[in-house]
Amino acid sequence: MAAPAALSKVVVLRLYVAGGAPNSIQAIANLEAICAEYLKDGHRLEVVDVLENPRRAMADGVVVTPSLTKLSPGPVAQVVGNLSDKIRVLFALGLKPNVE
Repeated sequence: MAAPAALSKVVVLRLYVAGGAPNSIQAIANLEAICAEYLKDGHRLEVVDVLENPRRAMADGVVVTPSLTKLSPGPVAQVVGNLSDKIRVLFALGLKPNVE
């Protein structure tokens, strides 16, 4: 018996950015586009500004921004940069690109 859609796995993401830096703004836009196309409502995204929360970034081991971490479902994966390489981001998220 197939699992109900409500029980499908939610992808939990955390994006570390540095305020309004151009690469951070681009990473947010790129990730929002990827989530809209591939994850729809099946994701949770937390954006952490390391300028506002430097201790959190240090505790989480983040030394470069922008930095995306997929927390669940496992395995945990990270992508560093402005997330413009869509194929690399999809691979890290465990997703397959749409073939047009």
